[in-house]
Amino acid sequence: MSNKRRTTGSGNKSRRTGSIPVPRQPAPAQEAEEYERLVARYPEDREELLTEAAGAWCVAKEYDRALALYDRLLDPADGACERPDLVDALRIGALWDAGREERAREAAAAFRGRHPRDAGAWNLVGEAFESHGDDASAAEWYTAGVTHVLGAGTPVTADAVEVSADRFDLEMMVIGRHRVRRLLGAPHDDWDDLADDVHLRRQAGLSGEVRPLDEAHDPIRLRRIRNGDSEPLSAEIKELVAAREDDRAARTGILKTCVLYWPPEEFTKLLRSWPGAAEGYGDDHAGHLRQVERTLRELSDQGGVRLAVGRATLSGLEAHARAGGGSPGTSATRSAYAAELARGGEVADWPPPRNGPCWCGSERKYKKCCGSPTFV
Repeated sequence: MSNKRRTTGSGNKSRRTGSIPVPRQPAPAQEAEEYERLVARYPEDREELLTEAAGAWCVAKEYDRALALYDRLLDPADGACERPDLVDALRIGALWDAGREERAREAAAAFRGRHPRDAGAWNLVGEAFESHGDDASAAEWYTAGVTHVLGAGTPVTADAVEVSADRFDLEMMVIGRHRVRRLLGAPHDDWDDLADDVHLRRQAGLSGEVRPLDEAHDPIRLRRIRNGDSEPLSAEIKELVAAREDDRAARTGILKTCVLYWPPEEFTKLLRSWPGAAEGYGDDHAGHLRQVERTLRELSDQGGVRLAVGRATLSGLEAHARAGGGSPGTSATRSAYAAELARGGEVADWPPPRNGPCWCGSERKYKKCCGSPTFV
């Protein structure tokens, strides 16, 4: 995916008058049409824009239009595709969502026959099988995905996962494998022990007790959630709220690392009032959105824990600056503002659940929005 122009600072200066406009919370079909229109204007971002458009068509349940775009991306005659296996995995998911199970399974078999090494692609196909109730196939896919990505001769250990460039998706696959095997009633094996280890490392440093995977993946709880029963999640949310009210994190001295996210309107206000902020955020909201997710993933890869996203507002930043005697135009003041949001609990924990709402407010599932491997 091309993202070399939409990162931060001076690298975006050549695009100041031509940054990609992002619709303000449009309907999915409108969003898809907008991304398709932008391909002619930004042909160098063709793959990214068409992938975003196809995803939006899926949200709009216009599956034929989504599949046509995936086919277009995979057609060598229509232009190069940097990550064909990932695009193919998204296409397989769209076929499942469209109710075309036979075609989805055929496409999955062809995918597996190519023995790809793209971790994000393997994870997406595994999730497609899982979300449509085929837990046995999902378990096989997660197992095969980890093996293909690490290499058949590499010992599958928590250390190997942790140092891999594909750490994020590998963690999702080993934990996903544990989840579906619990639903199948399969006996605990060495890879399930690995999933426990990975889970504990991801949660290291959190205040309070870490919920074991066997408890989090309790089959009764998972089936209730899968069947639309919100009570288990509601109870867990109440527990988290109670923990926050107890202020255990403050008492133990453990604070969250907060990355600021500026929603579209606030992003525009910030750059209008403090143009120098573009040196840190760029002048393109789509690039800023990716920067936030990329920063959080990098912090996680470096061992960061208790990560969070703070939805910033210009009025909030300026009020913080007035109280502290700083300037809203400096990165130091913005960092202090992020820390203030974290101390006040005015942040969203990252990462959200894969099937939960995305942190950016798009109302899409995280795994199909900022959590998608195509995003960063």
